[in-house]
Parts: sequence; structure tokens; C-alpha cells
Amino acid sequence: MEQARQIVSGVPFLKMNGLGNQIIVADMRGRADRITPAAAIAINATAGTRFDQIMAIHDSRTPGTASYIEIINSDGTLAQACGNGMRCVVQALTAEQGRQSFTFETVAGILFGEEREDGLITVDMGTPKFAWYDIPLAEEFADTRKIELQIGPIDAPVLHSPSVCSMGNPHATFWVNQDVWSYALDRFGPMLENHPIFPERANISIAQVVAPDKIILRTWERGAGLTEACGTAACAAVVNGARTRRTARAATVTLPGGDLFIEWRDNDHVVLTGPAELEWTGTLDPASGIWARNEVAA
Repeated sequence: MEQARQIVSGVPFLKMNGLGNQIIVADMRGRADRITPAAAIAINATAGTRFDQIMAIHDSRTPGTASYIEIINSDGTLAQACGNGMRCVVQALTAEQGRQSFTFETVAGILFGEEREDGLITVDMGTPKFAWYDIPLAEEFADTRKIELQIGPIDAPVLHSPSVCSMGNPHATFWVNQDVWSYALDRFGPMLENHPIFPERANISIAQVVAPDKIILRTWERGAGLTEACGTAACAAVVNGARTRRTARAATVTLPGGDLFIEWRDNDHVVLTGPAELEWTGTLDPASGIWARNEVAA
């Protein structure tokens, strides 16, 4: 840490969480460089800064947007979307700028976020995609509401026939009737994430529908592993639930970290609402990942 204290032009960052989903919001505005994969891995290697995603705020590239957001997984790979991370970004910028509504650009497209009067944050995650080549899958499936994929014995699979879609990143939702905690997702998740059917890997979720407007969900997140909450997985679960007639188009999704409210609106946009929380602040070197925590004034 003494080495970290020598940073003189480090990038300011906020250590935050969205329902326990560990997020680092890094201010890369005014800079031409990026947070390197090696830096992300180094930051995640220390207990104090373990994260699921880094949300790197860059200068706007498109007129009408506040910023370009690059999303980095804990293994250094890039993610296309992160609902919990976007809520953290909205909260951070609202505190900084005093306004409550923002338009962002990501790899997945243009996203909108707003902090409500009650402190909860709503993010429009865009429209889902269902065609096999848009998700993407490695082979053609005419109907992605149920694809041929299973794990476990052929005659008694543990998980099978997921619904798949893209919410900016690939998602597979496995439907179960038992308690979602009775499944060894830590064991099955890595195998399914890297299954050949997913050329860009996938987020793997186990979903139990307990009412038309209530889903219990656990997720193995692509590039991050087991997570307390995954916003895009919650969106995918409601979308996949509605298109398979298991749920309504609006539902509360209960994740290990808490509840998110998801609406698949008539305009085809999926809107996510939930909290975000600031934990502490610091600076980091985007090349090496060396970081320092800001000292709190007495």
C-alpha cells in the first residue's frame, strides 16, 4: 500500500455496490487511456477492492450522451451491459452534478438512467434480442425460448432446456421448481458459461417462479463468477419468463443481495429499478492497478 500512496495522477474511483454486486466506478474523463486488463485483475486480487465490474466513465463519444461507459469484468474481459453498475454510475453522477437523468453510450447501445425521489434508480436497459445469431449461439435454434442444453446424466439432468436471450450480453435462464440454493451453481456455472454453444460465453441463471410477479434467481456471471446480484440476468429472467408464459411482463426478482423490480414495457424496452450504495473512495493507476484509499477527514 505504501507504493500505492505514491500515485500522483491516479484516477478517482468510487467503491460501490448494487444489491451486493461489487462495483468500482472509475472516472476516466479527460483521459485518452483505458483501464488495462492487467490493472483490472490486479485490482480484483486484493480483498479491499474485489469487484464484479468496473464501470469506467469516459468522455462522451456521441452527441446527446453524458458519457461513454466501458464495463470491465473482474477477469479483465469486457462486458456489454451491467444493470447494477449503471445504477451506481447514475447515483455517482447525480451526487456530482445535481441532476437526476442521464443518457449513456455502452457497447450494447444507448442506455438511460434516472435517480428517483425515493433514492431508487431506474435504468432503461434497452430491448432484448432472441434470434440465435444475436445472442449469439454457435448453432441455429428456431425457438430460443427452450434450447437443447443440459448438465448431468442424460436420463436425469440436473439442469436442462434453458431459455436464452441477449440483454446486451448473452443469458441462459434455467427454470427449476426446487429451491435455487439446492443447486451447485459454483460447480455448474463455469462449465455452462464456457459451453461451446455460447461462442462469447454466457451468464448462467437458475430461476424459480413462485408467482406470476415473483422470481427467485441466482446467477453465475460471465467473467465474474457467483454474484450477489446481476441486473441484466434479472431482466433476462423476466423477459424469458414472460415469453414462456411463466410470469407477467413486470415482476420482482429476488437475488441473494435483495430485490430488483423489472418491467418489460409495451415499447419492448426492459426497465430495471433498484438501489445503489457508496462504500468509500480512492484513486487507482489504470495501467498497473495500484490503488489507494482516500483518507476520511476526522
